[in-house]
Amino acid sequence: MITTHTLSNGLRLVIDSIDSVETVSLGMWVRIGTRNETADINGVSHFLEHMAFKGTKSRTALEIVESIEAVGGYINAYTSREMTTYQARVLKGDLSLALEIIADILLEPAFLEEEFERERSVITQELLESLDTPDDIVFDYFQETLYSNQPLGRPILGTLDTLAALNVDKVHAYMRDSYSPSNMVLSVAGNVNPDAIINQVTNSFGSLKNFVPPAFVPGCYTGGIIGYVKPSLEQTQWSLGFPGIPQGDPQFYVSAVLSTLLGGGMSSRLFQEVREKHGLAYTIYAYHACYRDTGIFGIYASTQPDQTIKLTKAVRDLLDCLPSSLTVQEIDRAKAQLKAGTLMGLESTNNRAERCAQQLHILGRIMDNKETIERIDAVSKAALQNYATQLFSGIPTYVTLGPSDVSGEIKGILER
Repeated sequence: MITTHTLSNGLRLVIDSIDSVETVSLGMWVRIGTRNETADINGVSHFLEHMAFKGTKSRTALEIVESIEAVGGYINAYTSREMTTYQARVLKGDLSLALEIIADILLEPAFLEEEFERERSVITQELLESLDTPDDIVFDYFQETLYSNQPLGRPILGTLDTLAALNVDKVHAYMRDSYSPSNMVLSVAGNVNPDAIINQVTNSFGSLKNFVPPAFVPGCYTGGIIGYVKPSLEQTQWSLGFPGIPQGDPQFYVSAVLSTLLGGGMSSRLFQEVREKHGLAYTIYAYHACYRDTGIFGIYASTQPDQTIKLTKAVRDLLDCLPSSLTVQEIDRAKAQLKAGTLMGLESTNNRAERCAQQLHILGRIMDNKETIERIDAVSKAALQNYATQLFSGIPTYVTLGPSDVSGEIKGILER
C-alpha cells in the first residue's frame, strides 16, 4: 500500500508499505543538481552531498557511519544533473534511527573547515580518477557537446579550478538557497507503520521554512561532432546521440521500448548487428535520458581505433533502416523486457523508494504497476516507426575519445 502526505511547509512524503520484508529503505530526494549551478561554483551540488556526511552539530563524521553500521545498516548518497539523494537502508526496527540521521545531516550540518579541506582533497582524487577512466570521462565530454556552454552540459564533479575556488561559505549558502521543502521528497519503502513515519517526519522536518528556489536554466540541445585524442589509449570510446524527449512526455514509453529494442540486451539490434555479426565492439548499448525540459537518446560503444569508421557506418545504416524493418516479434520482446524489469524491481526496497520519489517529483503522483504495464503494452509499431523516423533525422551528436581523431570523416557518414 502506498501512502502520500504533504507537510504544511510543502515537503512531500511517500510511504510504500511492504509487510513481507524485514528491511526499510528511505531517503531524501532533493530536486537540485548540476544544472542549478552557476559556472563559478560548478561541482557544488556534489561537494555538498559529500559534506553532509562530514559531521553535524551533534555527530562527528565517524559517529554518523558508526551509528548506521552498528545496526547493520547502509547509508550513502549520489548527485546527478537534476537530483541529489541521501539514502539509508536498515532493518525495520531501526527505521527511527535512520530517519533521525537523515534529518540530522540535512538540517544540522556542521560544515567544519578541516573536514571541508579534507573532502576537497577526496573529491579532487575522485575527479582525477575519472579523468584516468576513458569509459567514464567520455560521457562528460559527450554531455558537454550535447549542451554546450550551459549548466546541463557541465560535469557533475566540477573541474579542478572550480573545486579549488569553493569554500565553506559558498557551499553553505548554496544549500541554504536551494534546499527548499518544495524541492524535496522523502520516500520510504519497506516494513513500516505509515502513521508513525508521518509523525516522526513532521517532528523532524516540519519547522523547515519553505521558499521559492532559484529557477534552473532551460536546456538547449546543441549537438556537434568532436574527437578527443589521448594517444595512450588502446580503444576508442564512441558515443552517438540525438535530441530526445523530456520527463513526463507522452512518448516516454515509446522511447523506452525503442531504446530496449535497439540496444537493451543481447537480442537487440545493435548487439546482434555490431557485435555478433561484424565483431566491431565488445560493449554496445542504447539508452534514453530524460530531463525536466529536454532529453537525449544515446548509443555507446568501444572499439579498436581502426574500426571506428566501420562501426559508425554500421550503426548509421542500422538506424536508417530501422523504422521500415521493425518486426512485431522484436517489439513484443522489448516490451517483455521492460515489463519484467519493472516487476522485478518491486522485489527491492531501494528500487521502490527511488521509483516513488522520482514519480512524485516528475509526475506529481504515484503511477501504479498496472498503469505502467498498460502504457508499455499500448506502444504500437506505428508509434515506434514514427518516433524513430523523427528521432534519427535529428541533429546528431558524436564524441569519441581515443588515440586518433577521425571526426572529419565521420561527419559525412552521420549527416548524410
